Amino acid sequence: MELVALLSTGKGTWAQVSGLIKYGEWDNIIILGNDFAQKFTSEKKFEFIKIDLDKKLVELRDEFKEKLKGKIRGTEVALSIASGEGKEHMALISALINLPVGIRFAALTKEGVVDL
Repeated sequence: MELVALLSTGKGTWAQVSGLIKYGEWDNIIILGNDFAQKFTSEKKFEFIKIDLDKKLVELRDEFKEKLKGKIRGTEVALSIASGEGKEHMALISALINLPVGIRFAALTKEGVVDL
């Protein structure tokens, strides 16, 4: 399964994404974020896609969709939206559904990586 993760704002949210990457078994990892998120590092290889998170909702959805088109290999992804705010989450979920691709929400818990 592929992991798609949003890196935006929120205390401790980058740690959640980092843990998902480290402890999950992923065929492919795509990280989406702004200029600041480009500083994110991981032991595992991932593709970073720069997004202008300051755009309005519909424009943001369209940018997510345009930049994700052709990047997802399977028919479903594990999605982490632990980082970010509602507008960003809505835009990303809408873009994925419209690609179309199925979504499973993923989180890192004390028990490990789980589907929600």
